[in-house]
Amino acid sequence: QVQLAESGGGLVQAGGSLRLTCAASGRTFGNYAMGWFRQAPGKEREFVAGISWSGTSTLYADSVKGRITISRDNAKNTVYLQMNSLKPEDTAVYYCAAEQLGLQRLRRGGRIDYWGQGTQVTVSS
Repeated sequence: QVQLAESGGGLVQAGGSLRLTCAASGRTFGNYAMGWFRQAPGKEREFVAGISWSGTSTLYADSVKGRITISRDNAKNTVYLQMNSLKPEDTAVYYCAAEQLGLQRLRRGGRIDYWGQGTQVTVSS
């Protein structure tokens, strides 16, 4: 069992930065690919970024490449999402996700093993 708790969301002006944190409970955190999804009002949840269990592989949505970096610290059971050069279209609820079947499965979304409750990110123009 893995429980995920996101933090770090908030209101920021366009061009600004935020760092989201996902703290995971459970002894098997290192067995899971981890990722971030987001859902804007009226839109479907979409993949943002993912990282393999070892941290050696990452994936990003085209819309965030070059602006967002995902990382993890398995010793602290934590995954991070550093977001720079934020745009109003980045406004959404951001969800942390954990998937034991790996990074490619995580990217497809849908029936992911574990989801966090989400944290709101609002980017003003």
